[in-house]
Amino acid sequence: MLNRCIATDAGSFATQYWGRQPLLSPSGSLPRDFSDLLSGPMVDELIAERGVRAPFIRMASHGDLLARDCYLGPAGFGAEMPDQVDSAKVLAQFAAGATIVLQGLHRLWPPLIDFVREMVADIGHPAQANAYITPPTSRGFDPHYDVHDVFVLQVQGEKRWLVHEPVHQDPLTTQPWTDHRAAITERVREDAAIDRVLAPGDSLYLPRGWIHSAEALDNTSIHLTIGVAPLTVLDVVHAVVDTLATVGEFRTSLPMGIDPTDRGSMAAIATKVMAEVTDTVQHRATDISEGSATRLSQRHAQRTRPVAVRPLESLAAAEHAGFHPVEWRRGLVAHVDHHADRVVLRLPDRTITFPALCSPALDALHHGLVADATSLPGLDQDDAAVLIRRLLREAVVIPAKQPEHPTRTSRG
Repeated sequence: MLNRCIATDAGSFATQYWGRQPLLSPSGSLPRDFSDLLSGPMVDELIAERGVRAPFIRMASHGDLLARDCYLGPAGFGAEMPDQVDSAKVLAQFAAGATIVLQGLHRLWPPLIDFVREMVADIGHPAQANAYITPPTSRGFDPHYDVHDVFVLQVQGEKRWLVHEPVHQDPLTTQPWTDHRAAITERVREDAAIDRVLAPGDSLYLPRGWIHSAEALDNTSIHLTIGVAPLTVLDVVHAVVDTLATVGEFRTSLPMGIDPTDRGSMAAIATKVMAEVTDTVQHRATDISEGSATRLSQRHAQRTRPVAVRPLESLAAAEHAGFHPVEWRRGLVAHVDHHADRVVLRLPDRTITFPALCSPALDALHHGLVADATSLPGLDQDDAAVLIRRLLREAVVIPAKQPEHPTRTSRG
């Protein structure tokens, strides 16, 4: 899905723009259309009929968030939760110039669920989807930067975007724009790096830290933001440090009598510890790199979601495990460990053990084989049906939509 968001090839984007500089991608001679992902009628459906609750909706006006009771309320008998959207209140605020923000649409809206999952597969980093619906001539937020990368997809109407260079390069999640208000105020007085009206089908990529603001023109504007939370070098460092916590010598207390206020003394201690860390990393590089990789994999699993399972469909498929083809649950982070007498499937929340004879079948499914019990390698049909039934119930595989005959596909 990355190719829908950029006017260059993925390789050029990765080397020239990713995390470095903005990329403006006009619709141009090959018109793009994002209305399959969201549209005006879809926004109305979400607000009027889908029971959206906070925090999946916010409203803002002239840089400030509105109080929740301005657009939320109870939903009547049988749905008394007080934080559901009140469509009449939303209408009143929108008519008065407030921007509607629909958050977390990658969890609510099927077209964006699929789109964001494909984006994660293309980019390799967690992603989310928000929508901003701004009435004519209105502005929702003051100039600011985000602590994640953003792809802006203009869906409907036009919006003028002003983009300025960072005042704080590559900000972390603990370094919000509010820490740099004065510097941002000064920066936006300078000429903008980008001053452009986005029309439907246009897109804009902004690395984290780039300052931006946007204002609708003479019509209602709808745009999507696909936010990407990049894994950073510092995240890898944290994973290494967390792995070092398994090494006893780094859990020992510092000597009694130290003076933490003595910067020279503490600097000497820090130098000594850094040398010990370097020595340990050099001598235990494989263990530490593998431990760090496990932690980074677990972190990714916590920040993303595999394709959802359909419980009734999965149980029905389990009833006919010998004949219904299945495929690996896309996006499920798992590791298959082989031992002489067993094979262990390690999932983010549990570990499942199988007989060693299941190894070829598990490997094949994990690497993209779509198969039924007649075509799993290494097992006869009865054993394959037992394995498929177990994997369906454990939500490791799901019923394949297609094909009728086993083929190999990419897990993405």
